Amino acid sequence: MKQYDVIIVGGGLAGLTAALHLSRGQRSVLVLEKRAYPHHKVCGEYLSNEVKPYLDQLGVSLPHPAVIHSLLLSTVKGTTLKTKLPLGGMGISRYALDHAFYKRVLQSGVPVVFTTVKRITYREGGFEVAAQEAVYTARVVIGAYGKRSNLDKYLGRSFIRQKSPWLGVKAHYRLDDFPDHFVELHHFHGGYGGLSKTESGNINFCYLVNYKSFEAFNGIHNFNEVMVSKNPFLRQFLQTAIPLFDQPLSIAQISFERKQAVENHVLMCGDTAGLIHPLCGNGMAMAIHSAKIASECILSFFGRNEYDRQQLETDYQQQWKATFGRRMMMGRRLQALLLQPALADTAIRIATRSPALVRSLIARTHGNPVLI
Repeated sequence: MKQYDVIIVGGGLAGLTAALHLSRGQRSVLVLEKRAYPHHKVCGEYLSNEVKPYLDQLGVSLPHPAVIHSLLLSTVKGTTLKTKLPLGGMGISRYALDHAFYKRVLQSGVPVVFTTVKRITYREGGFEVAAQEAVYTARVVIGAYGKRSNLDKYLGRSFIRQKSPWLGVKAHYRLDDFPDHFVELHHFHGGYGGLSKTESGNINFCYLVNYKSFEAFNGIHNFNEVMVSKNPFLRQFLQTAIPLFDQPLSIAQISFERKQAVENHVLMCGDTAGLIHPLCGNGMAMAIHSAKIASECILSFFGRNEYDRQQLETDYQQQWKATFGRRMMMGRRLQALLLQPALADTAIRIATRSPALVRSLIARTHGNPVLI
């Protein structure tokens, strides 16, 4: 049985980023991922430019993402706000982005095994990771397996015991006259949805809805026609855009409860450590950045004799909180505001008269450029 320095459970953006960073530090790494690439995921598919310098340094070649530099917000009443994004971003599907990361990981020599992990057990200063067909061992484990998993139950994480009311829905569409360079966020009763171009020129429409608003309707199509279309922008989009998926993708029980960045000595990254509200448009960049933080702490753990596991875990938790804590809090506050139609309409009217306020809110949900 081969002993690895680090096993990464989950091959999304956080897991693959950590694999690249750690391989550059000459550590032996194994990635365990349950699904073969490429595949679609429920995701807003907007990537902030704050991580672009870091991706360049890791050698990740992005397949011609859409250039995004502006934001459009609207309420159910049709009140709108347009503003420039200070750093801008990229529109790229998870289908293409994760596959680009995966190819770079293979080039770096890191093995990727497609399997389902059943258990992660810490004992005697190391880990056993039990998958379907084998048991793997490592000194450090990164959990990067997404928003929720049976592993959360096995690890006894507190958030998994609480029911979450949120449902995510995503599909791609073709629309020739969709405005270039914009990411759009449109409010409707019980939720909000984002629109943006991807590398293919197609439009990603991903929305988050409270299940209480959704359950009275006979499926996604009916809900889109009746509730989502009450927003005039979304009504126009759904009436004119051509759907490209046979059926929209969906994921239930999306939890925004606070999570611990370390559980049972496992370092959690990306959505596994904490999920920012999608309206902040920054979840993919945060996943990548969290992997960078974890990787740097892990390299210190292996490279410095005085740097023990307790210091590793303490440093990672403190750096994660310092980097993302304010963004998470701002995301919760903005979501609470935008899910109240009257307040959302008033807030956007006020914001249109205060560009400085808008820039401040955007800055509080985004970070500075990330470098190695």
